[in-house]
Amino acid sequence: MDHDLEALYHDYYQAVYSYTLRLARDRHLAEEVTQEAFFKAMKSIDSFRGQCQMRVWLCQIAKNTYYSLAEKRRRAGPPPEEDWPDSTDLEERFSDKEMALAVHRALHQLEEPYREVFWLRALGELSFAQIAGLFSKTESWARVTYHRAKLKIRARMEDWEG
Repeated sequence: MDHDLEALYHDYYQAVYSYTLRLARDRHLAEEVTQEAFFKAMKSIDSFRGQCQMRVWLCQIAKNTYYSLAEKRRRAGPPPEEDWPDSTDLEERFSDKEMALAVHRALHQLEEPYREVFWLRALGELSFAQIAGLFSKTESWARVTYHRAKLKIRARMEDWEG
């Protein structure tokens, strides 16, 4: 591996992994996607034109890698039943977190790009500029989309309560 590629990996691994972890919500899958994203980036590093930050470019590759892998897994079908978590265990773990579950349910029902923008901002802790870069949009678009996502979540929560 070229020294520059090692530095790229060292400098951006944690940012890309954190972003991927928020997408996947599974450490093992996030590690797999992050590794694959860096492999793809290193194969096509010559195509990086510098029109965005390196971190944004790498996160975009990771996002595309994640969605491609998720689609392949979806087509392959669900895992065997013995791999599924025990439902009573899940109920016990989340019984005292009804509000968090309601927020996640509302978030899960959001259409794109609202869901992803909300995730990136609230849970991924990305700036509006970074989010805008991922979508190739303006920072204002990212702010408005995030604000609308919050309003949609709040409205769904009020519908369930009322």
